[in-house]
Amino acid sequence: MTVYNFCAGPAMLPPAVMEKAQAEFINWQGLGVSVMEISHRSKPFLELANECEASLRRLMNISDEFEVLFMHGGGRGHFAAVPLNLHLDDAPGVYVENGIWSIGATKEGAKFTTVESLDIRTDTDGQFDILPVDKWQLPEKASFIHYCPNETIDGIEIFDVPKHPTAPIVADMSSMILSREINVDDFDLIYAGAQKNIGPSGLSIAIVRKSLLEREGLPKPAILDYAIEAKQNSMYNTPPTYAWYLAAEVFKYLESIGGVPAMEKHNREKAALLYDYIDSSEFYFNKVTADCRSLMNVPFWLKDDALNEKFLTEAEQNGLMALEGHRFVGGMRASIYNAMPKEGIEALISFMKRFAQENS
Repeated sequence: MTVYNFCAGPAMLPPAVMEKAQAEFINWQGLGVSVMEISHRSKPFLELANECEASLRRLMNISDEFEVLFMHGGGRGHFAAVPLNLHLDDAPGVYVENGIWSIGATKEGAKFTTVESLDIRTDTDGQFDILPVDKWQLPEKASFIHYCPNETIDGIEIFDVPKHPTAPIVADMSSMILSREINVDDFDLIYAGAQKNIGPSGLSIAIVRKSLLEREGLPKPAILDYAIEAKQNSMYNTPPTYAWYLAAEVFKYLESIGGVPAMEKHNREKAALLYDYIDSSEFYFNKVTADCRSLMNVPFWLKDDALNEKFLTEAEQNGLMALEGHRFVGGMRASIYNAMPKEGIEALISFMKRFAQENS
């Protein structure tokens, strides 16, 4: 039986990458040792790190105006790093809230700097929506504008990019980086935990406009200082080397199949297939309006909550793992990141149809 893993993170990785990693696990590049057993400052690993960064730059068309940092701490680490690095004494950090993760960033930011939050969510008859970007009432003065383009728990995605005349635009792309084309030049700081579309948990990536590294910010731990990490080539201390290796393999794999444009086409087809079935069903429903539905995380609910446990048990028996919705919102959630094949969506829909027939 083929198993499809719909976990919201850590998420599945491309099988080709996992198979290569398995083959090289104890003998990387013929060295007779694992990549996680060699020095991060050795010539072989430094070559890997350089190739990894170059691959990501090609995939996302990242210009020399940006530093690319490979860091610890996941997305939550950057919740703290952003205000610590970008704080200005005379301007608040502005946080746009469209779900649970962006609200979490606001709460963390408030520990270090003055924050101003902007809730862009709307709710009409139980359908969740968001204000269009051109309707956001951003203040004239801000040290930065922070937002989360994709909310994994709520299944809400923002496809347009906000603009501000002076404040840098900061985006938490943990759950949608490399899933669709973006213009990196529209942003000043992009950060992402690796555990959705890049690799295993423990690694994070920050793409920082070089001019921002000149900000003094607030006193901060050196491990969260973007300028120090840039100066030290992401090796201020021992990095998560195995996660870095796997990220490099994922990037190479993505390049081999056509890069981000091919990935976006694949992701849009997958999401449309699942949303179309849910919308046509009288047994399942989605609460997010069509224009801001996530391509990566599809929450759905059964008409009868009493069937939830039965649905999850039978789904797992059919090789469909980790479909339980987040504890904050309930229901179900299919996380369909880059590595999820179309066949996984087809298997899920086939099961959902059968379950609905048997329990209606």
